[in-house]
Amino acid sequence: MNNAKKTETKSKYIKADSLLPKELLKEIQKYAQGQLIYIPKEKCDRKKWGVNSGGRKLINERNNEICRHFRDGTSVEVLADRYFLSAESIKRIVYKRKNRDNKIKEIRYI
Repeated sequence: MNNAKKTETKSKYIKADSLLPKELLKEIQKYAQGQLIYIPKEKCDRKKWGVNSGGRKLINERNNEICRHFRDGTSVEVLADRYFLSAESIKRIVYKRKNRDNKIKEIRYI
């Protein structure tokens, strides 16, 4: 069963009849006979966007820097120009962090 043949097309796929039990294959054929289907990983097995590449870490560092500059008095417009983002994106970053920080403070006082 683990020796399923992979066929090269645009993406790799495995023939269902070499992988799945016959009973399960017959049940799936009731719904998707002769069609290509994608079976996603379970959510617990998925990694969040940017975890492997380090992109998430870089964006978090950038956002922390934006918030620090904003707290120090830099205007939204200046930050937007500096980071090549729209003013709305800067506001979203700043106020999302502000709300998160306030919730953390509330939890500490409870």
